[in-house]
Amino acid sequence: MLTLAQIKKDKEDILLKLKIKNFDGTKIIKKVIKADDMRRNLQQEADSKQAELKSISKKIGELMKQRKANEANIAREETSQLKNKIKSLQGKQADTFKIIKDLLVQVPNIPHESVPDGKSEQDNVLIRKGGRKHKLPENPLPHWELGKKYDIIDFELGNKITGAGFPVYKGKGARLQRALINFFLDENEKAGYREILPPLMVNEDSGFGTGQLPDKEGQMYYVKADNLYLIPTAEVPVTNIYRNVILDEGDLPVKNTAYTPCFRREAGSYGKDVRGLNRLHQFDKVEIVQIQHPGKSYQSLDEMVDHVEGIIKKLSGLPYRIVKLCGGDLGFTSALTYDFEVYSAAQEKWLEVSSVSNFESYQSNRLQLRYKDMNLKNNQHPHTLNGSALALPRIVAALLENRQTADGITIPKSLWRYTGFKIIN
Repeated sequence: MLTLAQIKKDKEDILLKLKIKNFDGTKIIKKVIKADDMRRNLQQEADSKQAELKSISKKIGELMKQRKANEANIAREETSQLKNKIKSLQGKQADTFKIIKDLLVQVPNIPHESVPDGKSEQDNVLIRKGGRKHKLPENPLPHWELGKKYDIIDFELGNKITGAGFPVYKGKGARLQRALINFFLDENEKAGYREILPPLMVNEDSGFGTGQLPDKEGQMYYVKADNLYLIPTAEVPVTNIYRNVILDEGDLPVKNTAYTPCFRREAGSYGKDVRGLNRLHQFDKVEIVQIQHPGKSYQSLDEMVDHVEGIIKKLSGLPYRIVKLCGGDLGFTSALTYDFEVYSAAQEKWLEVSSVSNFESYQSNRLQLRYKDMNLKNNQHPHTLNGSALALPRIVAALLENRQTADGITIPKSLWRYTGFKIIN
């Protein structure tokens, strides 16, 4: 979240930038400043009472030396009343701190200066395209029909076992999933990311730290008996490794990658866009996460974008495009996001397979993640970044649809050593 110091220093600039996200923060920020004024008044009063208490306590010692017991006892009564008053003021301060925090978490991250204006995904800006369209057979099939034809993805069986949005991968379909996971992890490790295998459930503090709670609570699966949440992305547990941690400046950048299943309720998602692998409740994804010095984070963001693009390029010409999200489509916690989309040949539409984002210090403030700056006395908040490298369902959908032939579905050469086969037939 934004810090109180940021808001007090750059109030007007923050309000202006939040409008790019189509967010009017006037009322909330006004309440934040009012609550902070109250906090400072309480602090001043408490400091005054503390000084008075110290003075009377010193006086009691002098009265006792002078054998003025009655006056000393009266003074002790005064100190008792002062201590109760100070305790009351400290309680009110704590309540005010909570009010400020509850208000601050309602304010999204401010967008980077390069974020374009816009209200929805229709206003996102195309950065570049790549790949090539494959020659397809007449009347190409969508991936859900190809999955059934070759008996590699069974949506009906998943519906029987669990419900809609939980497919079962079979035979070469399961092997393709495993191949892609290993391929993505290997590519990430080559780029300097350390592999992590994190828990698949997190507590409330972890959900708050990366910004899933409280605003995305309805999208997460919740285990009530244990007060735990199933992770929507590996970003949550991997970034929370560093919650309440102070790093040395020399430790930066920290680069981690993780494969996990991901769980999302996808409440309110209806229509044709949820068919097949387009939108699932459980899916596999490989994530990359960086913690970087504030002065180098946008260079790291560009490097992450290039890295993800490089992986997609190795999937033998899969058509893709990169878009910069406009303010209205930008996530609550993000300062700048690039989306990667691959082309679904049979559906004739673009499918998002990765978002690569810089959160600047928004997450690290919530996490109380800091680093020791060699040039400054105070510890600083680093910037956090993450991206999908990559999410599997729509990559699989695009591979099946774009690489279908009369003889079967061909496998990109880069995956042969992982799959052990070159074609699904």
